Amino acid sequence: MKAIFMSGSPRENVGKKDAKALRNQGLVPCVLYGSTEQIHFAVEEKQFKPLLFTPDTHTVDLEIAGKKYNAILQEVQYHPINDSVLHVDFFHVSEDKPVVIAIPVAVSGVAPGVREGGKLQVKVRKMKVRSLLKNLPDKINVDISTLEIGQSVKVEHLQAKNPEIAFLDAPNVAVVSVAATRASRQAAQDEGKK
Repeated sequence: MKAIFMSGSPRENVGKKDAKALRNQGLVPCVLYGSTEQIHFAVEEKQFKPLLFTPDTHTVDLEIAGKKYNAILQEVQYHPINDSVLHVDFFHVSEDKPVVIAIPVAVSGVAPGVREGGKLQVKVRKMKVRSLLKNLPDKINVDISTLEIGQSVKVEHLQAKNPEIAFLDAPNVAVVSVAATRASRQAAQDEGKK
């Protein structure tokens, strides 16, 4: 999984007044938890662009006051009107403990059911997984090259292909399916009449 480097400075005071002053300077108040103590720090808002405005999921290499931390983005709070970043929570992760993170789904191949007039439906865009950091992929690849109309790829099918990753979505949830369209049903009826 790709990592993004971010550098922050420790916050002296924690509170609404201090957070507002930081935002006025173009900084975003942040907190890192999951290690021995919570670390409050601030990061320039422009550093969040490659992390937030992408469909991909990344780990974050944080540097705060000369110390380095491996983290994942846990939660982001946005301003309700202008969508600026108000506050960010990071979770400290280590190489030897499993992490829970949402990974984007990527579809590959061409489904025969789509060629016959069916409609491809990607029902899940991101899947929650639990795994060690070293085993996390950039994307969860779903091969649809065998799907006919009315068939789907479920979470349980993906689990069998990736034993080092635990999928946290229900096993019977359809990730990708090929649905029948009005045109495909009409074509099937016409074939049946011949």
